[in-house]
Amino acid sequence: MVAKTDTPVTNDTVVEIGSAILSGPDVVAVARAGAKVQLTGPAMAAIARARRAVDRLAASPSPVYGVSTGFGALATSHIPVDRRADLQRSLIRSHAASTGAEIDREIVRALMLLRLRTLASGWTGVRPETATALAGLLNAGITPVVGEYGSLGCSGDLAPLAHVALALTGEGQVRDGEGSAQPAAQALAAAGLTAVKLAEKEGLALINGTDGMLGMLLLATADLHVLVVAADISAAMSVEALLGTDRVYAEALQALRPQPGQAVSAANLRKLLDDSEIVASHQVDPVNCPIVQDAYSLRCAPQVAGAVRDTLAHAEAVADRELASVIDNPVLLPDGRVESNGNFHGAPIGYVLDFLAIAVADLASISERRTDRLLDPARSHGLPPFLAGDPGVDSGHMIAQYAAAGIVSELKRLAAPASVDSIPSSAMQEDHVSMGWAAGLKLRRAIDGLRRVLAIEVLTAARALDLRAPLVAAPGTAAARAAVRARVDGPGPDRFLAPEIEAVVELLGSRDLIGAVEAVTGPLT
Repeated sequence: MVAKTDTPVTNDTVVEIGSAILSGPDVVAVARAGAKVQLTGPAMAAIARARRAVDRLAASPSPVYGVSTGFGALATSHIPVDRRADLQRSLIRSHAASTGAEIDREIVRALMLLRLRTLASGWTGVRPETATALAGLLNAGITPVVGEYGSLGCSGDLAPLAHVALALTGEGQVRDGEGSAQPAAQALAAAGLTAVKLAEKEGLALINGTDGMLGMLLLATADLHVLVVAADISAAMSVEALLGTDRVYAEALQALRPQPGQAVSAANLRKLLDDSEIVASHQVDPVNCPIVQDAYSLRCAPQVAGAVRDTLAHAEAVADRELASVIDNPVLLPDGRVESNGNFHGAPIGYVLDFLAIAVADLASISERRTDRLLDPARSHGLPPFLAGDPGVDSGHMIAQYAAAGIVSELKRLAAPASVDSIPSSAMQEDHVSMGWAAGLKLRRAIDGLRRVLAIEVLTAARALDLRAPLVAAPGTAAARAAVRARVDGPGPDRFLAPEIEAVVELLGSRDLIGAVEAVTGPLT
């Protein structure tokens, strides 16, 4: 993945970190739009109260994991008082071991925010100044450089979070709010921030969480809410251009199978195809209409997009529970005890990340099948081969479909679950891991592929609707076609096609396509 380093922090929104549970939109606002964060008074009081308990434990002769012992398989090593600051520094330096391509800035900001949320819970035992320093890093737009490999998704996202903790101490590499790479000490000084010297337990509290994979899940669900509506729009455009019927989306038929997502998708399709002259043109004389039933990729569009919605709803339920969780090991309990636990295991998040990758692959697959159908004169009911201006001389959208097919093939590979794998680590102390971080990274790539496949369908269906003139498209699909035409010219001789595909990819990514359609149809969900 390539880091998004060209987006300066400009958002003036402030997200409060305190007793209220963060929402998914809060995380997206900070991670993606650069919203600022602020620790509330109650949060600072809870942090201070927990720190006093840790200080008492640090003064005790009894060994306490994370306070006065080594880590992982070295947990039996008792650390003397005069070496405990070295212990924290060594932990962060050694664990900041990610490698590979730099991950996107928004992932790092999401995991920083989510770790700050856990610190603010008052159950981790960090000092108030350490939590404040992490908030300062976010607000200054300073983003530690993190490689794509290093987390096994158990004991949390150790390596990625360690790079953040390292930056807090003034070490490692970061990018500033303008995306410039520089040493952490230089960026902290330029922002007027002071490096932190970690105290007992703080190193472990900063890195032992599932924040990276949860951040990727929240960003993915935000993207999929847009793309699943875009999929209904692209499907409606294709159904109309292929002389399909909207009768199969009737509410009475959909009610026979009361899947909630299916009902939503079918309702969207009815809105999008309402008052279509093209659809009406071949329903006037059903006896002589050559099309008895539409192909599955048309007829079953709400069943597939609906199942994606239901999968998305399940994933969001898991994410909401994670946002209400305190992930740390050991954790400070209300009665002052510090107890080891296994809540850092990423299985709940890893499973739904993988589940979403399956749904994404299938939604892209049905979209690509509709694109292929639009281009085949044997199945397109009167459209020119490949929608070419002069078939033979021109190839039209032939290779755009190749690109979509290639993406779908990759999405099928990306749908293979990461969470079924486990590689023992830490001298067999950590003998079962979730691979949730890997599941998150591959889902991000899958979502990018889905956006491109849908863009190719929208681009192709818009051209097909133009070629159905003088018949008039439904107001909803016509609005979608007009949004495309504002960026891409209509049918004609072959042109350089790659920029046109990218223009529609951006149209989907910006939500402008949905906005243009909703201005005519009303809200789509």
